[in-house]
Amino acid sequence: MKNLPHPSASLRPVVVITSDRVERHGHPAHAALHGYVHAVGEVSRALPLVLPAVAGGQLAATLAATIDGIVLTGSPSNVAPARYGLPLPHREMLLDHDRDAAILPLLPALVSAGVPVLAVCRGFQEINVAWGGTLEPAVHEQIGRLDHREGDHDRPIERWYDDSHDLHLVEGGLLARLAGSTRTRVNSLHHQGIDRLGAGLRVEARAPDGLVEAFSIAGAAQFTLAVQWHPEMRVGDSAFARAIFEAFGDACRLRQQQRLAPSP
Repeated sequence: MKNLPHPSASLRPVVVITSDRVERHGHPAHAALHGYVHAVGEVSRALPLVLPAVAGGQLAATLAATIDGIVLTGSPSNVAPARYGLPLPHREMLLDHDRDAAILPLLPALVSAGVPVLAVCRGFQEINVAWGGTLEPAVHEQIGRLDHREGDHDRPIERWYDDSHDLHLVEGGLLARLAGSTRTRVNSLHHQGIDRLGAGLRVEARAPDGLVEAFSIAGAAQFTLAVQWHPEMRVGDSAFARAIFEAFGDACRLRQQQRLAPSP
């Protein structure tokens, strides 16, 4: 009898993309930007599914058994300062308590289960907080720091994602291997940033002002990468951005093969 390919050979790995809790025409809704869906579908070559911002006691176990990767998205909202021991700043800050409640407790369990993780901007900050780190609410107000915000909002939206500062990659790290260099340039659209790095997180890159811009999880055997910039918006014209999503996709395919492998 002719050998048939294992069913997983024709299946795309399943990747969930975190969403924000928003309002649409007076109704609660869950939303994720198309840039992440496009990058996961077209570059990672996975099946993107949007994960609603709803907390659930058994969510981690269900996801660990059924998914091959997770993308933690950026967002206009911020991790609530109370989550890392600070009072709410006096200035207005957009929060998403539903997303905090859904995602922060979920992350350690998924990482422990071996699920590959790619985190962007808010997602980068979520991992830091989940691992016991803290955030600086206004990096641009700190002496010696660059202004990491996106700048003039009157520009066309695609110009917000132009490269804006250098990035120093740690030699021998995951990002340096993907870039083939220890120096590159990235975009910058954030006002919050790392204050104290969480325990067990390994620095992968810094901005010229010393701010941590990327890290991986030291104790994780699988692909784990968190970046402060937005590679999902540059997969069409940046080899570095594509390399990040390609490597994530490869890790998700490996996870899929392990998940679907017949029991001995």
